[in-house]
Amino acid sequence: MNGGEKILGVEGGGTKTSWVLVERAGNELSVLDQGKLPPANFRLATPGELRAILSELPKEITSVGIFLAGCGTEEDRQSLTRLCAEIWPKAKIVVGSDRDSGLAAALGHGDGIVVNAGSGSSITGRRDKRIENAGGWGHILGDAGGGYFLSLQALRLILREYDLHRGEVQFTTKILRALSLNNLDELVRWAQTADKMEVAMLTPVVFEAAASGDSRVMEIIEEGARVLCEYTEAVATRLHALAPKVVLLGGLFQRDSIYNHAFRRRLKKTLPDARVANSERAPEFGAAWLAAEMQSWPEIRTEPPPDKIDDLAAALTEQRNPRSENLEKMSAQELVKLFVDEEKFVGEALRAANADLARAIELVAESLRKGGRLFYIGAGSSGRLGVLDASEIPPTFGASPELVQGIIAGGASALQRSVEGAEDEGSNGALAIDRRGIKDVDVVIGITASGRTPFVLGALARAKSLGAKTVLLSCNPARKQKVVADLVIDLAVGPEILTGSTRLKAGTATKIALNIISTGAMVALGKVRGNLMIDLNTSSTKLRDRATRMVAELTERDYDSARGQLEESGWDLRAVLKKSGH
Repeated sequence: MNGGEKILGVEGGGTKTSWVLVERAGNELSVLDQGKLPPANFRLATPGELRAILSELPKEITSVGIFLAGCGTEEDRQSLTRLCAEIWPKAKIVVGSDRDSGLAAALGHGDGIVVNAGSGSSITGRRDKRIENAGGWGHILGDAGGGYFLSLQALRLILREYDLHRGEVQFTTKILRALSLNNLDELVRWAQTADKMEVAMLTPVVFEAAASGDSRVMEIIEEGARVLCEYTEAVATRLHALAPKVVLLGGLFQRDSIYNHAFRRRLKKTLPDARVANSERAPEFGAAWLAAEMQSWPEIRTEPPPDKIDDLAAALTEQRNPRSENLEKMSAQELVKLFVDEEKFVGEALRAANADLARAIELVAESLRKGGRLFYIGAGSSGRLGVLDASEIPPTFGASPELVQGIIAGGASALQRSVEGAEDEGSNGALAIDRRGIKDVDVVIGITASGRTPFVLGALARAKSLGAKTVLLSCNPARKQKVVADLVIDLAVGPEILTGSTRLKAGTATKIALNIISTGAMVALGKVRGNLMIDLNTSSTKLRDRATRMVAELTERDYDSARGQLEESGWDLRAVLKKSGH
């Protein structure tokens, strides 16, 4: 192995798994790479899920420290060690709980109390090698003061206010919008199946409501801070620490957060001499530090980042459009004219890609005939367009929702709001492919306007390795990244009116391209007669009316007679047409 000792540090919790790869040379640690993966709570994830997540991490290492939430007993540690030994058979393996990595990141070998508040919560204190804990019992019985706790209390507040006063707290609409729900009944059904992470992901909405002055929600924030302060004081008392160093760790204590201020204000009353600070290092660095068996925290040197940003800046989708450089000075009429004029580039790009789009139809139709499925995968606007097209296939063509599926980086929550950093990990795209059980008869279309989104490229590479047919749909013909795909479709729409806003021309061209591919494949599968949808799902009044008019037209019957035939068949449009010889 070239260079110094390579050490991998991993911290897994209920919201995400963070990792860092460092190189040790003497008493110096240099960061080689780092990233994030899906949640890896030892108690909530199956061994198979954990193995799949950890298998995406770097392999060529000397030592690895894996510290996961829920890994609390000796039996847990033995099981995790065996699993890690399968993945890194030659590496030194150190495992434990996220309490351990958090303590190492915040205090090193020093004394103090670490208050960790993320999706869950825990308090860990140390004095002269004595360890005292509070909280951290998991989201069912414990985790008071964590993101799950705060979000659950907020959801209960919404229902309580409705039951008592038939009113709504100020942020009810925000919660429903964040979840893409329409009413409280839908909220209750969502909550009955939501897991810890899905509930905890609502925490930013709760904080936003509190920061905007919602007094009821602010009471929930204060209660969470009070519980954490109470636990902190209990740990300090057991350690006989009158003026402890208290280090705040976890996503809820980000710089200048409302929770940070609420906790500090309350702790000042109960432990006035405590010295409170935010952790300077993330828990994954604590995991690497423990695996390296360092005696003190050295200065960590960050290597210059790869040329990813330069590649993005060079993308056609990131260039400035000379025709819109004075956008803010245009009148409404001038702006509309510019937008309409720019649409000609969408048509030109699609016409230039005619042959490739036809080939995509053939690839998809061939896979679907063999019993395969079509998957769209993307991030941000591209991912939303894929999910949109996939969601329209069942009602339009009477197909199973499994036949065409959309995968978006960041999951369902990314459909409504941006999920920071979700697109930056190629390994997350690969894991998304694994979780959908991609087979060699399937086809995967990766959608990325820039042609460089790691989530999408990682997914395509994994799908290709599994034997599936792969297609890249891009709006950046000048991309530098090497893409392994059976077919590449380039839609050269040029720079956007608003620089980098690929929801505009790139989004329009992408949506049309997806419409062409999916519709063309459904036509090839025999789901269309002429230009009529003979397999449409008659699940609404509008669609039943459309089916009735279709039968009336094709069989030359009156409307009522056609409707009667459909009712007798259980609204099986194809069966009625076949019986009538059409």
